[in-house]
Amino acid sequence: MSQIDVSSVLSQMRALSAQASGTSPTALLPSSSSAAPSVDFSTLFKQSLGAVASQQNEAQTQADAFERGDPGADIVKTSIAGQKADLAFRGLVEVRNKLTDAYTTIMNMPV
Repeated sequence: MSQIDVSSVLSQMRALSAQASGTSPTALLPSSSSAAPSVDFSTLFKQSLGAVASQQNEAQTQADAFERGDPGADIVKTSIAGQKADLAFRGLVEVRNKLTDAYTTIMNMPV
């Protein structure tokens, strides 16, 4: 099984968030300018969850269309959609695991 680069996944999450909100991905990075909008992590994470869910729904829709034998259904597009959904889900699980590890580390710190 291959390792997923968490920073790459986070940058993709930022890009997806920027697409959803209509801003540029660099606007989501912290900067010294007060004009940059404040990004709440929970909002970004919810948007990422939504993006992963929509990718999984799209993959399922394409798989169902292929199984029914719809004229526009293509095995290559169906397979790629499934792989994209799987990769997005694995990335999300890795981010969750890192967050859980960070929380556990912080909770085990002496006060």
